[in-house]
Amino acid sequence: MIAVMTSIRLRVAIAAILLLTGIVANLGWLDIKGYNYTQAGLQRALATFAISRTLNGVISVAQGTEVAVEPVGIGMTFTPGQILDPINDLVERFSTVVLVAGTAFGAQHVLLDITASSAFSWLLWLMIGFALVVLLFFNKVNDHLRNFIIRAAITLAFLRLAVPLFAITGEVFYQHFLAPQYQQSSEKLNATAERLSVLNEESKVNVAEATDNTSFFDSAKDWVQNAGAALDWKAHLAEFSKAAEAVSEHAIRLMVVFLFQTLLLPLMAVWLMFKTCRVCLMRVNLGHIG
Repeated sequence: MIAVMTSIRLRVAIAAILLLTGIVANLGWLDIKGYNYTQAGLQRALATFAISRTLNGVISVAQGTEVAVEPVGIGMTFTPGQILDPINDLVERFSTVVLVAGTAFGAQHVLLDITASSAFSWLLWLMIGFALVVLLFFNKVNDHLRNFIIRAAITLAFLRLAVPLFAITGEVFYQHFLAPQYQQSSEKLNATAERLSVLNEESKVNVAEATDNTSFFDSAKDWVQNAGAALDWKAHLAEFSKAAEAVSEHAIRLMVVFLFQTLLLPLMAVWLMFKTCRVCLMRVNLGHIG
């Protein structure tokens, strides 16, 4: 008697879950939120990728800047942009991570299109219908066919809800824990890129001022007079060093944001939902339902 009751309750539970999944999927609000959140993540990735390419450009310009000065017949060459050499590879990797994150958001959008399509919905409802019939006339259906139909219905229901739920979970996590870090680091990298552009322009001006000498004595005189002003290379180098530190810190912070939202968090969610689905599928066998 207890075994029969357990069997009936399990069948009713499976039928209720399948029907609820179909109804929720039909309402469409999960899909709408999933689309909106995926689009928001994609826009952030594209905006950050644009920042990374801007940084890459201004760093390349800075690295190619050489200032040759001959104050009193003694040749000296300044390469202020070389301070940025250590972070050049970091910026390249940063661009790659953001590009992969953008691709992940794009793939998520495609999966939403597939699972929210009419064809997938019809297939889901068809399998739910078969499963309900099988659960209703349980003992009159072949064991293997019965298990196949119920498991197929559970798997489709899992896929139908999993994709939009991943998108919603990722965005909720981002808004609560990652948004301030993303906002602050993006603004800082934007400001740093603008500052590097200004420094590059200042370097060009200083080159012109330092090499515009009409005579040996005029050159020496100009060097002495402008040493503390137009050619304050010590302060100039300090600015490049400060920019390098800012790029390193905030590029890493943004990489953490995108890795969490597009890799670590989805993997944990997939693992959890896979385990849940696997437990349900393991319960659907002759020993527990029959």
